[in-house]
Amino acid sequence: MDEQYSTDDIELTTVDDVGDGPTDGYYGEDNPSSDSFNDADHRNDSTVVYVPSGRSVRVDAGNGKTSDGAHEMIHLEVPKVERDDTVSTISGVNYTQSENTDDIDSEVRRVRLMYANHETMMPKDFNVEVEAVRDTHKLLDSTVILLDQPASDLNHIVSTILHQLLDKVEPSCSFDEAKSALFTHDAARVLAKTVQGLGGSGDQFLGGSFDYDQSWICTFCNLPCLQKRHVAIARLRHPTNLGRTSQEVNFFILLLAPSKEKGAKTALDTCRVFASIFAYVDFRLQLHDAENEDEFRGALKEMTTKLGTLDPQSLHSLLSIRSEEQKDMSSGMCPIGQGLLGDIKRRLPHYLSDYKDGVVGHKTIHKLLATTFFLYFSCILPSIAFGVLNDYNTNGKISLHRVVVAQAIGGLFFHMTAGQPLVVLLTTAPLALYMKVIYNISKQFDVEFYDMYACVGFFNSFFLILFSLFNGSNIIIKWSTRSTEEIFALFISIAFSVDAFRAIAKDFSLHYTCKNATDALVNTTVNSTEAMVEAGTCLREVSILYVLLTLGTLWLGVSLFNFTKTPFLNANKREVMADYALPIAVIVMTFVGSYLFRAVPLPDFNYAATNIFQPVTFNTLTWPTLALSCVLGFSLSLLFFMDQNISAAMVNAPEHRLKKGSAYHLDLLVIALLNLFFSVFGLPWMHGALPHSPLHVRALADIEERVDQGHICQIIVRVRETRLTGVLSHILIALSLLLLPHPIAYIPQAVLDGLFLYMAVTALNGNQMYERMLLLVQEQSAYPPNHYLRRVPKKKVHIFTLLQVLQLLVICGFGFARWPYLKMGFPVVILLLLPIRHLLIPKVIEEKYLTAMDYTTNH
Repeated sequence: MDEQYSTDDIELTTVDDVGDGPTDGYYGEDNPSSDSFNDADHRNDSTVVYVPSGRSVRVDAGNGKTSDGAHEMIHLEVPKVERDDTVSTISGVNYTQSENTDDIDSEVRRVRLMYANHETMMPKDFNVEVEAVRDTHKLLDSTVILLDQPASDLNHIVSTILHQLLDKVEPSCSFDEAKSALFTHDAARVLAKTVQGLGGSGDQFLGGSFDYDQSWICTFCNLPCLQKRHVAIARLRHPTNLGRTSQEVNFFILLLAPSKEKGAKTALDTCRVFASIFAYVDFRLQLHDAENEDEFRGALKEMTTKLGTLDPQSLHSLLSIRSEEQKDMSSGMCPIGQGLLGDIKRRLPHYLSDYKDGVVGHKTIHKLLATTFFLYFSCILPSIAFGVLNDYNTNGKISLHRVVVAQAIGGLFFHMTAGQPLVVLLTTAPLALYMKVIYNISKQFDVEFYDMYACVGFFNSFFLILFSLFNGSNIIIKWSTRSTEEIFALFISIAFSVDAFRAIAKDFSLHYTCKNATDALVNTTVNSTEAMVEAGTCLREVSILYVLLTLGTLWLGVSLFNFTKTPFLNANKREVMADYALPIAVIVMTFVGSYLFRAVPLPDFNYAATNIFQPVTFNTLTWPTLALSCVLGFSLSLLFFMDQNISAAMVNAPEHRLKKGSAYHLDLLVIALLNLFFSVFGLPWMHGALPHSPLHVRALADIEERVDQGHICQIIVRVRETRLTGVLSHILIALSLLLLPHPIAYIPQAVLDGLFLYMAVTALNGNQMYERMLLLVQEQSAYPPNHYLRRVPKKKVHIFTLLQVLQLLVICGFGFARWPYLKMGFPVVILLLLPIRHLLIPKVIEEKYLTAMDYTTNH
């Protein structure tokens, strides 16, 4: 399947700057208190501008808009004057000048005006304008391409390109004349005419919230001395700051055109062609990696041809996918199976490409291998941890061996049959709690554990099938918002952290303070460490090493995860280190704990291979236990419904730019059938897990860094939507059964806890709720330039954050309750987040502010 490009959320803006003078200055009430300023009052409703001597100012001209909607700005340059300043007025604009009246006329004559005209235009439609592709190919044959150019400043870049264009090809055209046409003034060094991309959804554009695509800029001018059009493209060696909206330019496009050119060959229209090509972020990655000019030029031609051959339906594939999902939710007379059929129709055409996209493309093999190993370690290590927990809670009924087998079978089945294969399945802590409750109830009613476990699982799968057939996931699709998903994701991070620190506290109680050592020995398998404890020896070095290994795994993993932000090595090697952060951290800390400190006897985990594939008989069930199983099954189905759909919603988030569509109903049906099989053979249940699922998406993504007002943010450019990573990683998990108990047993429990902390910390990246919580303890000058901070009063932002924190505390109260039966209400509390967000929160915060801070996912 050909790679698809979408013009959704792409808009171009042109800027015409005419005049002289720099553009910095102060306006209105934002003037700082300084001896360079004097107070002034508004007179006759004129605009008051405070201008330091020798500086410039930028003010609105008239009402700030022209008849066609373009914005006009006037730039005033005030020359340096004496400190004795007063206020005067010229054409309705107040500005500071010398008090000496004899100098007024001369000072006014030295004022410069700069006119800026901002307009938006749509990208070039190569499919409609048939001559555009051929004309662009012809122009690309003579395009000057400069790769990895050193860039000290804007003047140096422009001068280098002009020499390449004019010295040999257009000797009759003056270098100074071309440079003068490109800049507003020799002293100002501001580009006169530029085209840039704007990013944002339609709602963001309407609300005045959008981002400049600052990785490229196109500038152009008309010269009467030219004989034909000339284009030069410079790929800069490092991202370069070229101005307020161009702080990280990687590509600089310069176009010169004769003044006599008309129609589609004018400078502006030709610049629009190249701007439309560079507007696609995933295509720019190919240009980043081009090794020579021919490869660079070939990529440009290939992209131009592709844009000319794609039909509008393919070109707007992302938009059409979302509209189809909305259609599935609203159309049709019979709702039974409607969403399920829609998911199958939407995802089935992409099934083969789900495998091909895992091996085809630049750096795809590297991403495939790195993500496969990431998934392998992030799935098998929690499986071992929860296997040990379930083995203890059920007295060996749900053993470690069963957990690993279920993970291998479930992962392979789901990634080969599910609609959204980027979701990662795991058995989780809430499921371990349900297994413990079922075990206790079965003992209380004198019922075989496997019989009651299977009965609860049957009812759970029954309700999940009903949810799938009757489009229950539409509740999540329609009403789930980013805030709801982030509250749940933050709870999962807290749960991982709590489990890790509880394990540390338990180890300290056992080995450092030696409290409850006897109780621990009764419930665990005695090994060398515990035998020494039983003999009356406190092994404090075990606890110290436990903490070091846990925190060491966290530190090493997070450091490597953020290695791309460091100046060490080169960009490719930094990316490799970041991609393999988790495997490296686990292997290194296992070597430290099991070899370098082998003299310290760390605790081992219990493992025993059992006969797994033996179905249950239901011989011991009674009517009371059957009714109780139905209640537990319904409660369990709510947990599956929320966890699975929220995990899928976070995978399908708009910022991930997925192109193949979602499959909520189909995935829920696959989960129901899979867990029905697990129930028959007494294997642990599993569903979509956080934060593994969104981290899986990020591992397969190409990421571009952007700078806005000094703050660096990472933007996902494209994601390789493939099934291969899930299939290959779970094949490795199946093969790992041959490595149990050794050498996998050499992985210390402390490293597993460090893995939990790593998952908790890395999941915070991009969590806006966590970012807004940090704003509560930051000074306002350090706030990042997020779109909602520009549109929402700070007080409203903090109120919304506090309301989210309150909901999070309620969830934690149920999730970490000491009474197991109270935890049974946890799924209901999660479900209640939806009506709270849509019914109660709008009574406190206006809807326009909620729209800016939060949005309905509608994936």
